[in-house]
Amino acid sequence: MSGTFTKSMARNIFYGGTVFFFLFFLALTFDTERTSPQRDNREALTDQVKAGKRIWETRNCVGCHTILGEGAYFAPELGNVYKRRGAEFIKVWINAQPSGTPGRRQMPHFELSESEMDELIAFLKYASEIKTSNWPPNDEG
Repeated sequence: MSGTFTKSMARNIFYGGTVFFFLFFLALTFDTERTSPQRDNREALTDQVKAGKRIWETRNCVGCHTILGEGAYFAPELGNVYKRRGAEFIKVWINAQPSGTPGRRQMPHFELSESEMDELIAFLKYASEIKTSNWPPNDEG
C-alpha cells in the first residue's frame, strides 16, 4: 500500500475535506450571527443616521473614500473620521471644498443644507462606533 494512491482514497479525501469545510463554514456563520448584535451598533441606527447614509450614497462618497475598508482608495478612510476630528471639523472641511490647494486632490462642493450635514455627520458617527476589531487599521487616517 505504500506509495499507492487509489481512486477511493482520493474520493475519501475529497468528501472528508468537503464535509470538514462545510461544517467549518457553518460554525463561522453561527459565530457571526451570535456576535453581530454586540458589534454592529444597531441600537444607534436612527432615522437621522439612515438619512445620512442616503446622502453618503447619493453623493457617491464611496467613489473616492473608503468606510470601514470598503470603497475607493482615492481619498482617506472615513470609518473613524468622527473620532479623530469631530463634528465641527467635518462640517468646516466639507463646506470649504474644493480647497484649491495646488497638488492636492480636490473634493467637490456638495451644497449640503445644515440638516443634511447633520445627517451625514450622524452617519459618520454611527460608523465610527461599530466594533470592527480594529479593521481597517487606521488610527492616523
